[in-house]
Parts: sequence; structure tokens; C-alpha cells
Amino acid sequence: MRVLSVFCCAVVLVGCASSSQDISATYVSPVMYQNYTCQQLAMEAQAVSARAATLSGAQDSQRTKDTVATTAAVIIFWPAAFLVGGDKQTAAELGQMKGQLNAIEQASIMKKCSIQFEGKPPAS
Repeated sequence: MRVLSVFCCAVVLVGCASSSQDISATYVSPVMYQNYTCQQLAMEAQAVSARAATLSGAQDSQRTKDTVATTAAVIIFWPAAFLVGGDKQTAAELGQMKGQLNAIEQASIMKKCSIQFEGKPPAS
């Protein structure tokens, strides 16, 4: 029984979705934005930021669902541990969006644009 409990905990911990704040930015070269004007960079930053916010919400929602399934698995019904799967696709896309925001910010700095990037997700 003890081995089964350890196994279930290991399965649960490996499969949980990460918090959106814990997802690191994927590197994106600012070179891809070098031909953008400051106005185009601002518009692109808004679009990428909106997508990142949507993905952050989806990622955090999945984490909450995984936490509930984990609690059920540990307390009530161990087969519920197999319901905990995370969402690697959303996490990967969120990392990409964070990377794009970093690249847009770097391009903005190089062009001396006056774009404020205060509301972007943490780059980690």
C-alpha cells in the first residue's frame, strides 16, 4: 500500500500543469522586428500581450483543475491521479508569446520608441 501511495504521488507531481508565472520565455530574435515602425511594434505588442494573457488564463485554469484532481487522488480515489495531465501545448505557446514580447521590447529599445511594456507577463 505504501508503494502505491508513493507511485501515485510521483504520477501526480510529474503531470501537473505549471503556473503561467513559472513558464520561461522562449528566445525570439528581435531581428524579426527590425523593419517594423514604432507604431507597428506597439500594435504587435498589444496583440501578443492579449494572446499571452489568454494563454496565461488557460494555463492557470489547467493548473487549478490538476490541483483538484491531485487532491482527489491523494485523499479519496487514487485512480484520479491519471486525470492529471497538464497542458504542454499551452505552456509552450505561452513561452513563445513571452519571448515575442521580449523581442518586441528589444526592437523598441533599439529604435528608441517610447513604448511602455509594464503589463507584459514576467519573462522568468
